[in-house]
Amino acid sequence: MKIRDIQKIFHQKLDTIYEKEEVDSFFYLLIDAFYEITRIQLALDSEISIANNEIILNALNLLIKEKPIQYIIGETEFYGLLFQVNENVLIPRPETEELVAWILSNENTTSSINILDIGTGSGCIAISIAKNLPKANVYALDVSPDTLQVAKKNAALNDVKVEFSVIDILNTKSAFKNLKFDIIVSNPPYVREKEKQLMKSNVLDNEPHLALFVKDNNPLLFYEAITRFANDNLTETGVLFFEINEYLGGDMIRLLKNNNFKEIELKQDIFKKDRMIKGNKS
Repeated sequence: MKIRDIQKIFHQKLDTIYEKEEVDSFFYLLIDAFYEITRIQLALDSEISIANNEIILNALNLLIKEKPIQYIIGETEFYGLLFQVNENVLIPRPETEELVAWILSNENTTSSINILDIGTGSGCIAISIAKNLPKANVYALDVSPDTLQVAKKNAALNDVKVEFSVIDILNTKSAFKNLKFDIIVSNPPYVREKEKQLMKSNVLDNEPHLALFVKDNNPLLFYEAITRFANDNLTETGVLFFEINEYLGGDMIRLLKNNNFKEIELKQDIFKKDRMIKGNKS
């Protein structure tokens, strides 16, 4: 079957669900991933055919059900690196890349510092930092063993060393004996249940709710626990970084102030949403 004919089928089935440009993007990602046929190759030879079209048509059926393309392919790019993803981990977001960039802008590549990523998921934050700060000692924890299996594969895929631990941050005070951190970073669950109605079905129906949602009556549950943990486990000059709910910037400033953090900075992402915050321990 000709690749161009399959592309026409994609538009027939998907244009009522997605934008046409997005349908083309899905199509080109899939033919590259499944058949190693690039967009340029197809532009040069529109008569290219494939013998086994079942794989891409199965992917089409998943797209009709609004399964994220990253889960269909099994990988995504984050901060210039390749990461494997499945339903046990959130798909890394562009705003999290901005958080990583913010952290890296405050450090140099020769720093021999200790960094901890809490709720690491796919490992995208910890691994990107480890790749760009080769002298740093990077640690990461998550409550889910299945999630950490994905993160460990990603560390190996990107040839970095990260020490992973299965730890529930809500039920630990200090999991690291005789070890203090210069940086603690976290992108914990922060979407309130009432905000589900604002989310697309491809996220709600596919991505792990454990990593997304918190109760409406306690939206800072994880931030409070991590801030207490940071007070005990940061060095005297240590820095705490968070990705946050865009609607809770003021609450986060108060939380850090009440826990004696200084030089608190609330930062917007490229969409002008309050999305990141940092505070110095002293």
